[in-house]
Amino acid sequence: MPETGRRERVLNMTEYMIPLNDIPAEGREFSFSDQSLWRERWEAFELGLEPAKDIEAVFTLMAQDDDSVLVRGRIAGAVKAPCDRCAETFEVEIESDFELFEESEAGDGMLDGEEVRIVTRDGQLHLDMGAILWEEFALALPVKPLCSETCEGLCPHCGKPSTDCECSVEEEGDPRLAVLRNLKVK
Repeated sequence: MPETGRRERVLNMTEYMIPLNDIPAEGREFSFSDQSLWRERWEAFELGLEPAKDIEAVFTLMAQDDDSVLVRGRIAGAVKAPCDRCAETFEVEIESDFELFEESEAGDGMLDGEEVRIVTRDGQLHLDMGAILWEEFALALPVKPLCSETCEGLCPHCGKPSTDCECSVEEEGDPRLAVLRNLKVK
């Protein structure tokens, strides 16, 4: 195979499979604090995040009669992320409650076009909780992280954050419209 000059990244992420056969009818609570799940995926997806406060998840699994499971939980912690306007790193709080219903696989690992997170391994049903926690974490991140609502971003002339900028360049406007600058309309 010819070298393309582009490195292809193989996502070899740790799985966090929970066997469902031992979950009592009233449910079982789990606590998840393994930080490698988050860091592994931050690096794999090149998100530019750094740890600030440990991300903790507490969730309850309630097995249903039809090989499905109800998942209720909470994820909380903090990460350091770059501001979308000024690129300065700041702390983003992550707090999210979640509740979802997972159904077991339907032959090909897909159910109505969606990936199934309950699979059969060694004759037992297992829930891929790592995938669920990662999805909930990703949904809890802000779409446009801002260090503050009043962040002015970067100076277009020097490239420094606007708060550190010492430029005194006046905006001249588009030179093609210079003839219209002195136009006065009655």
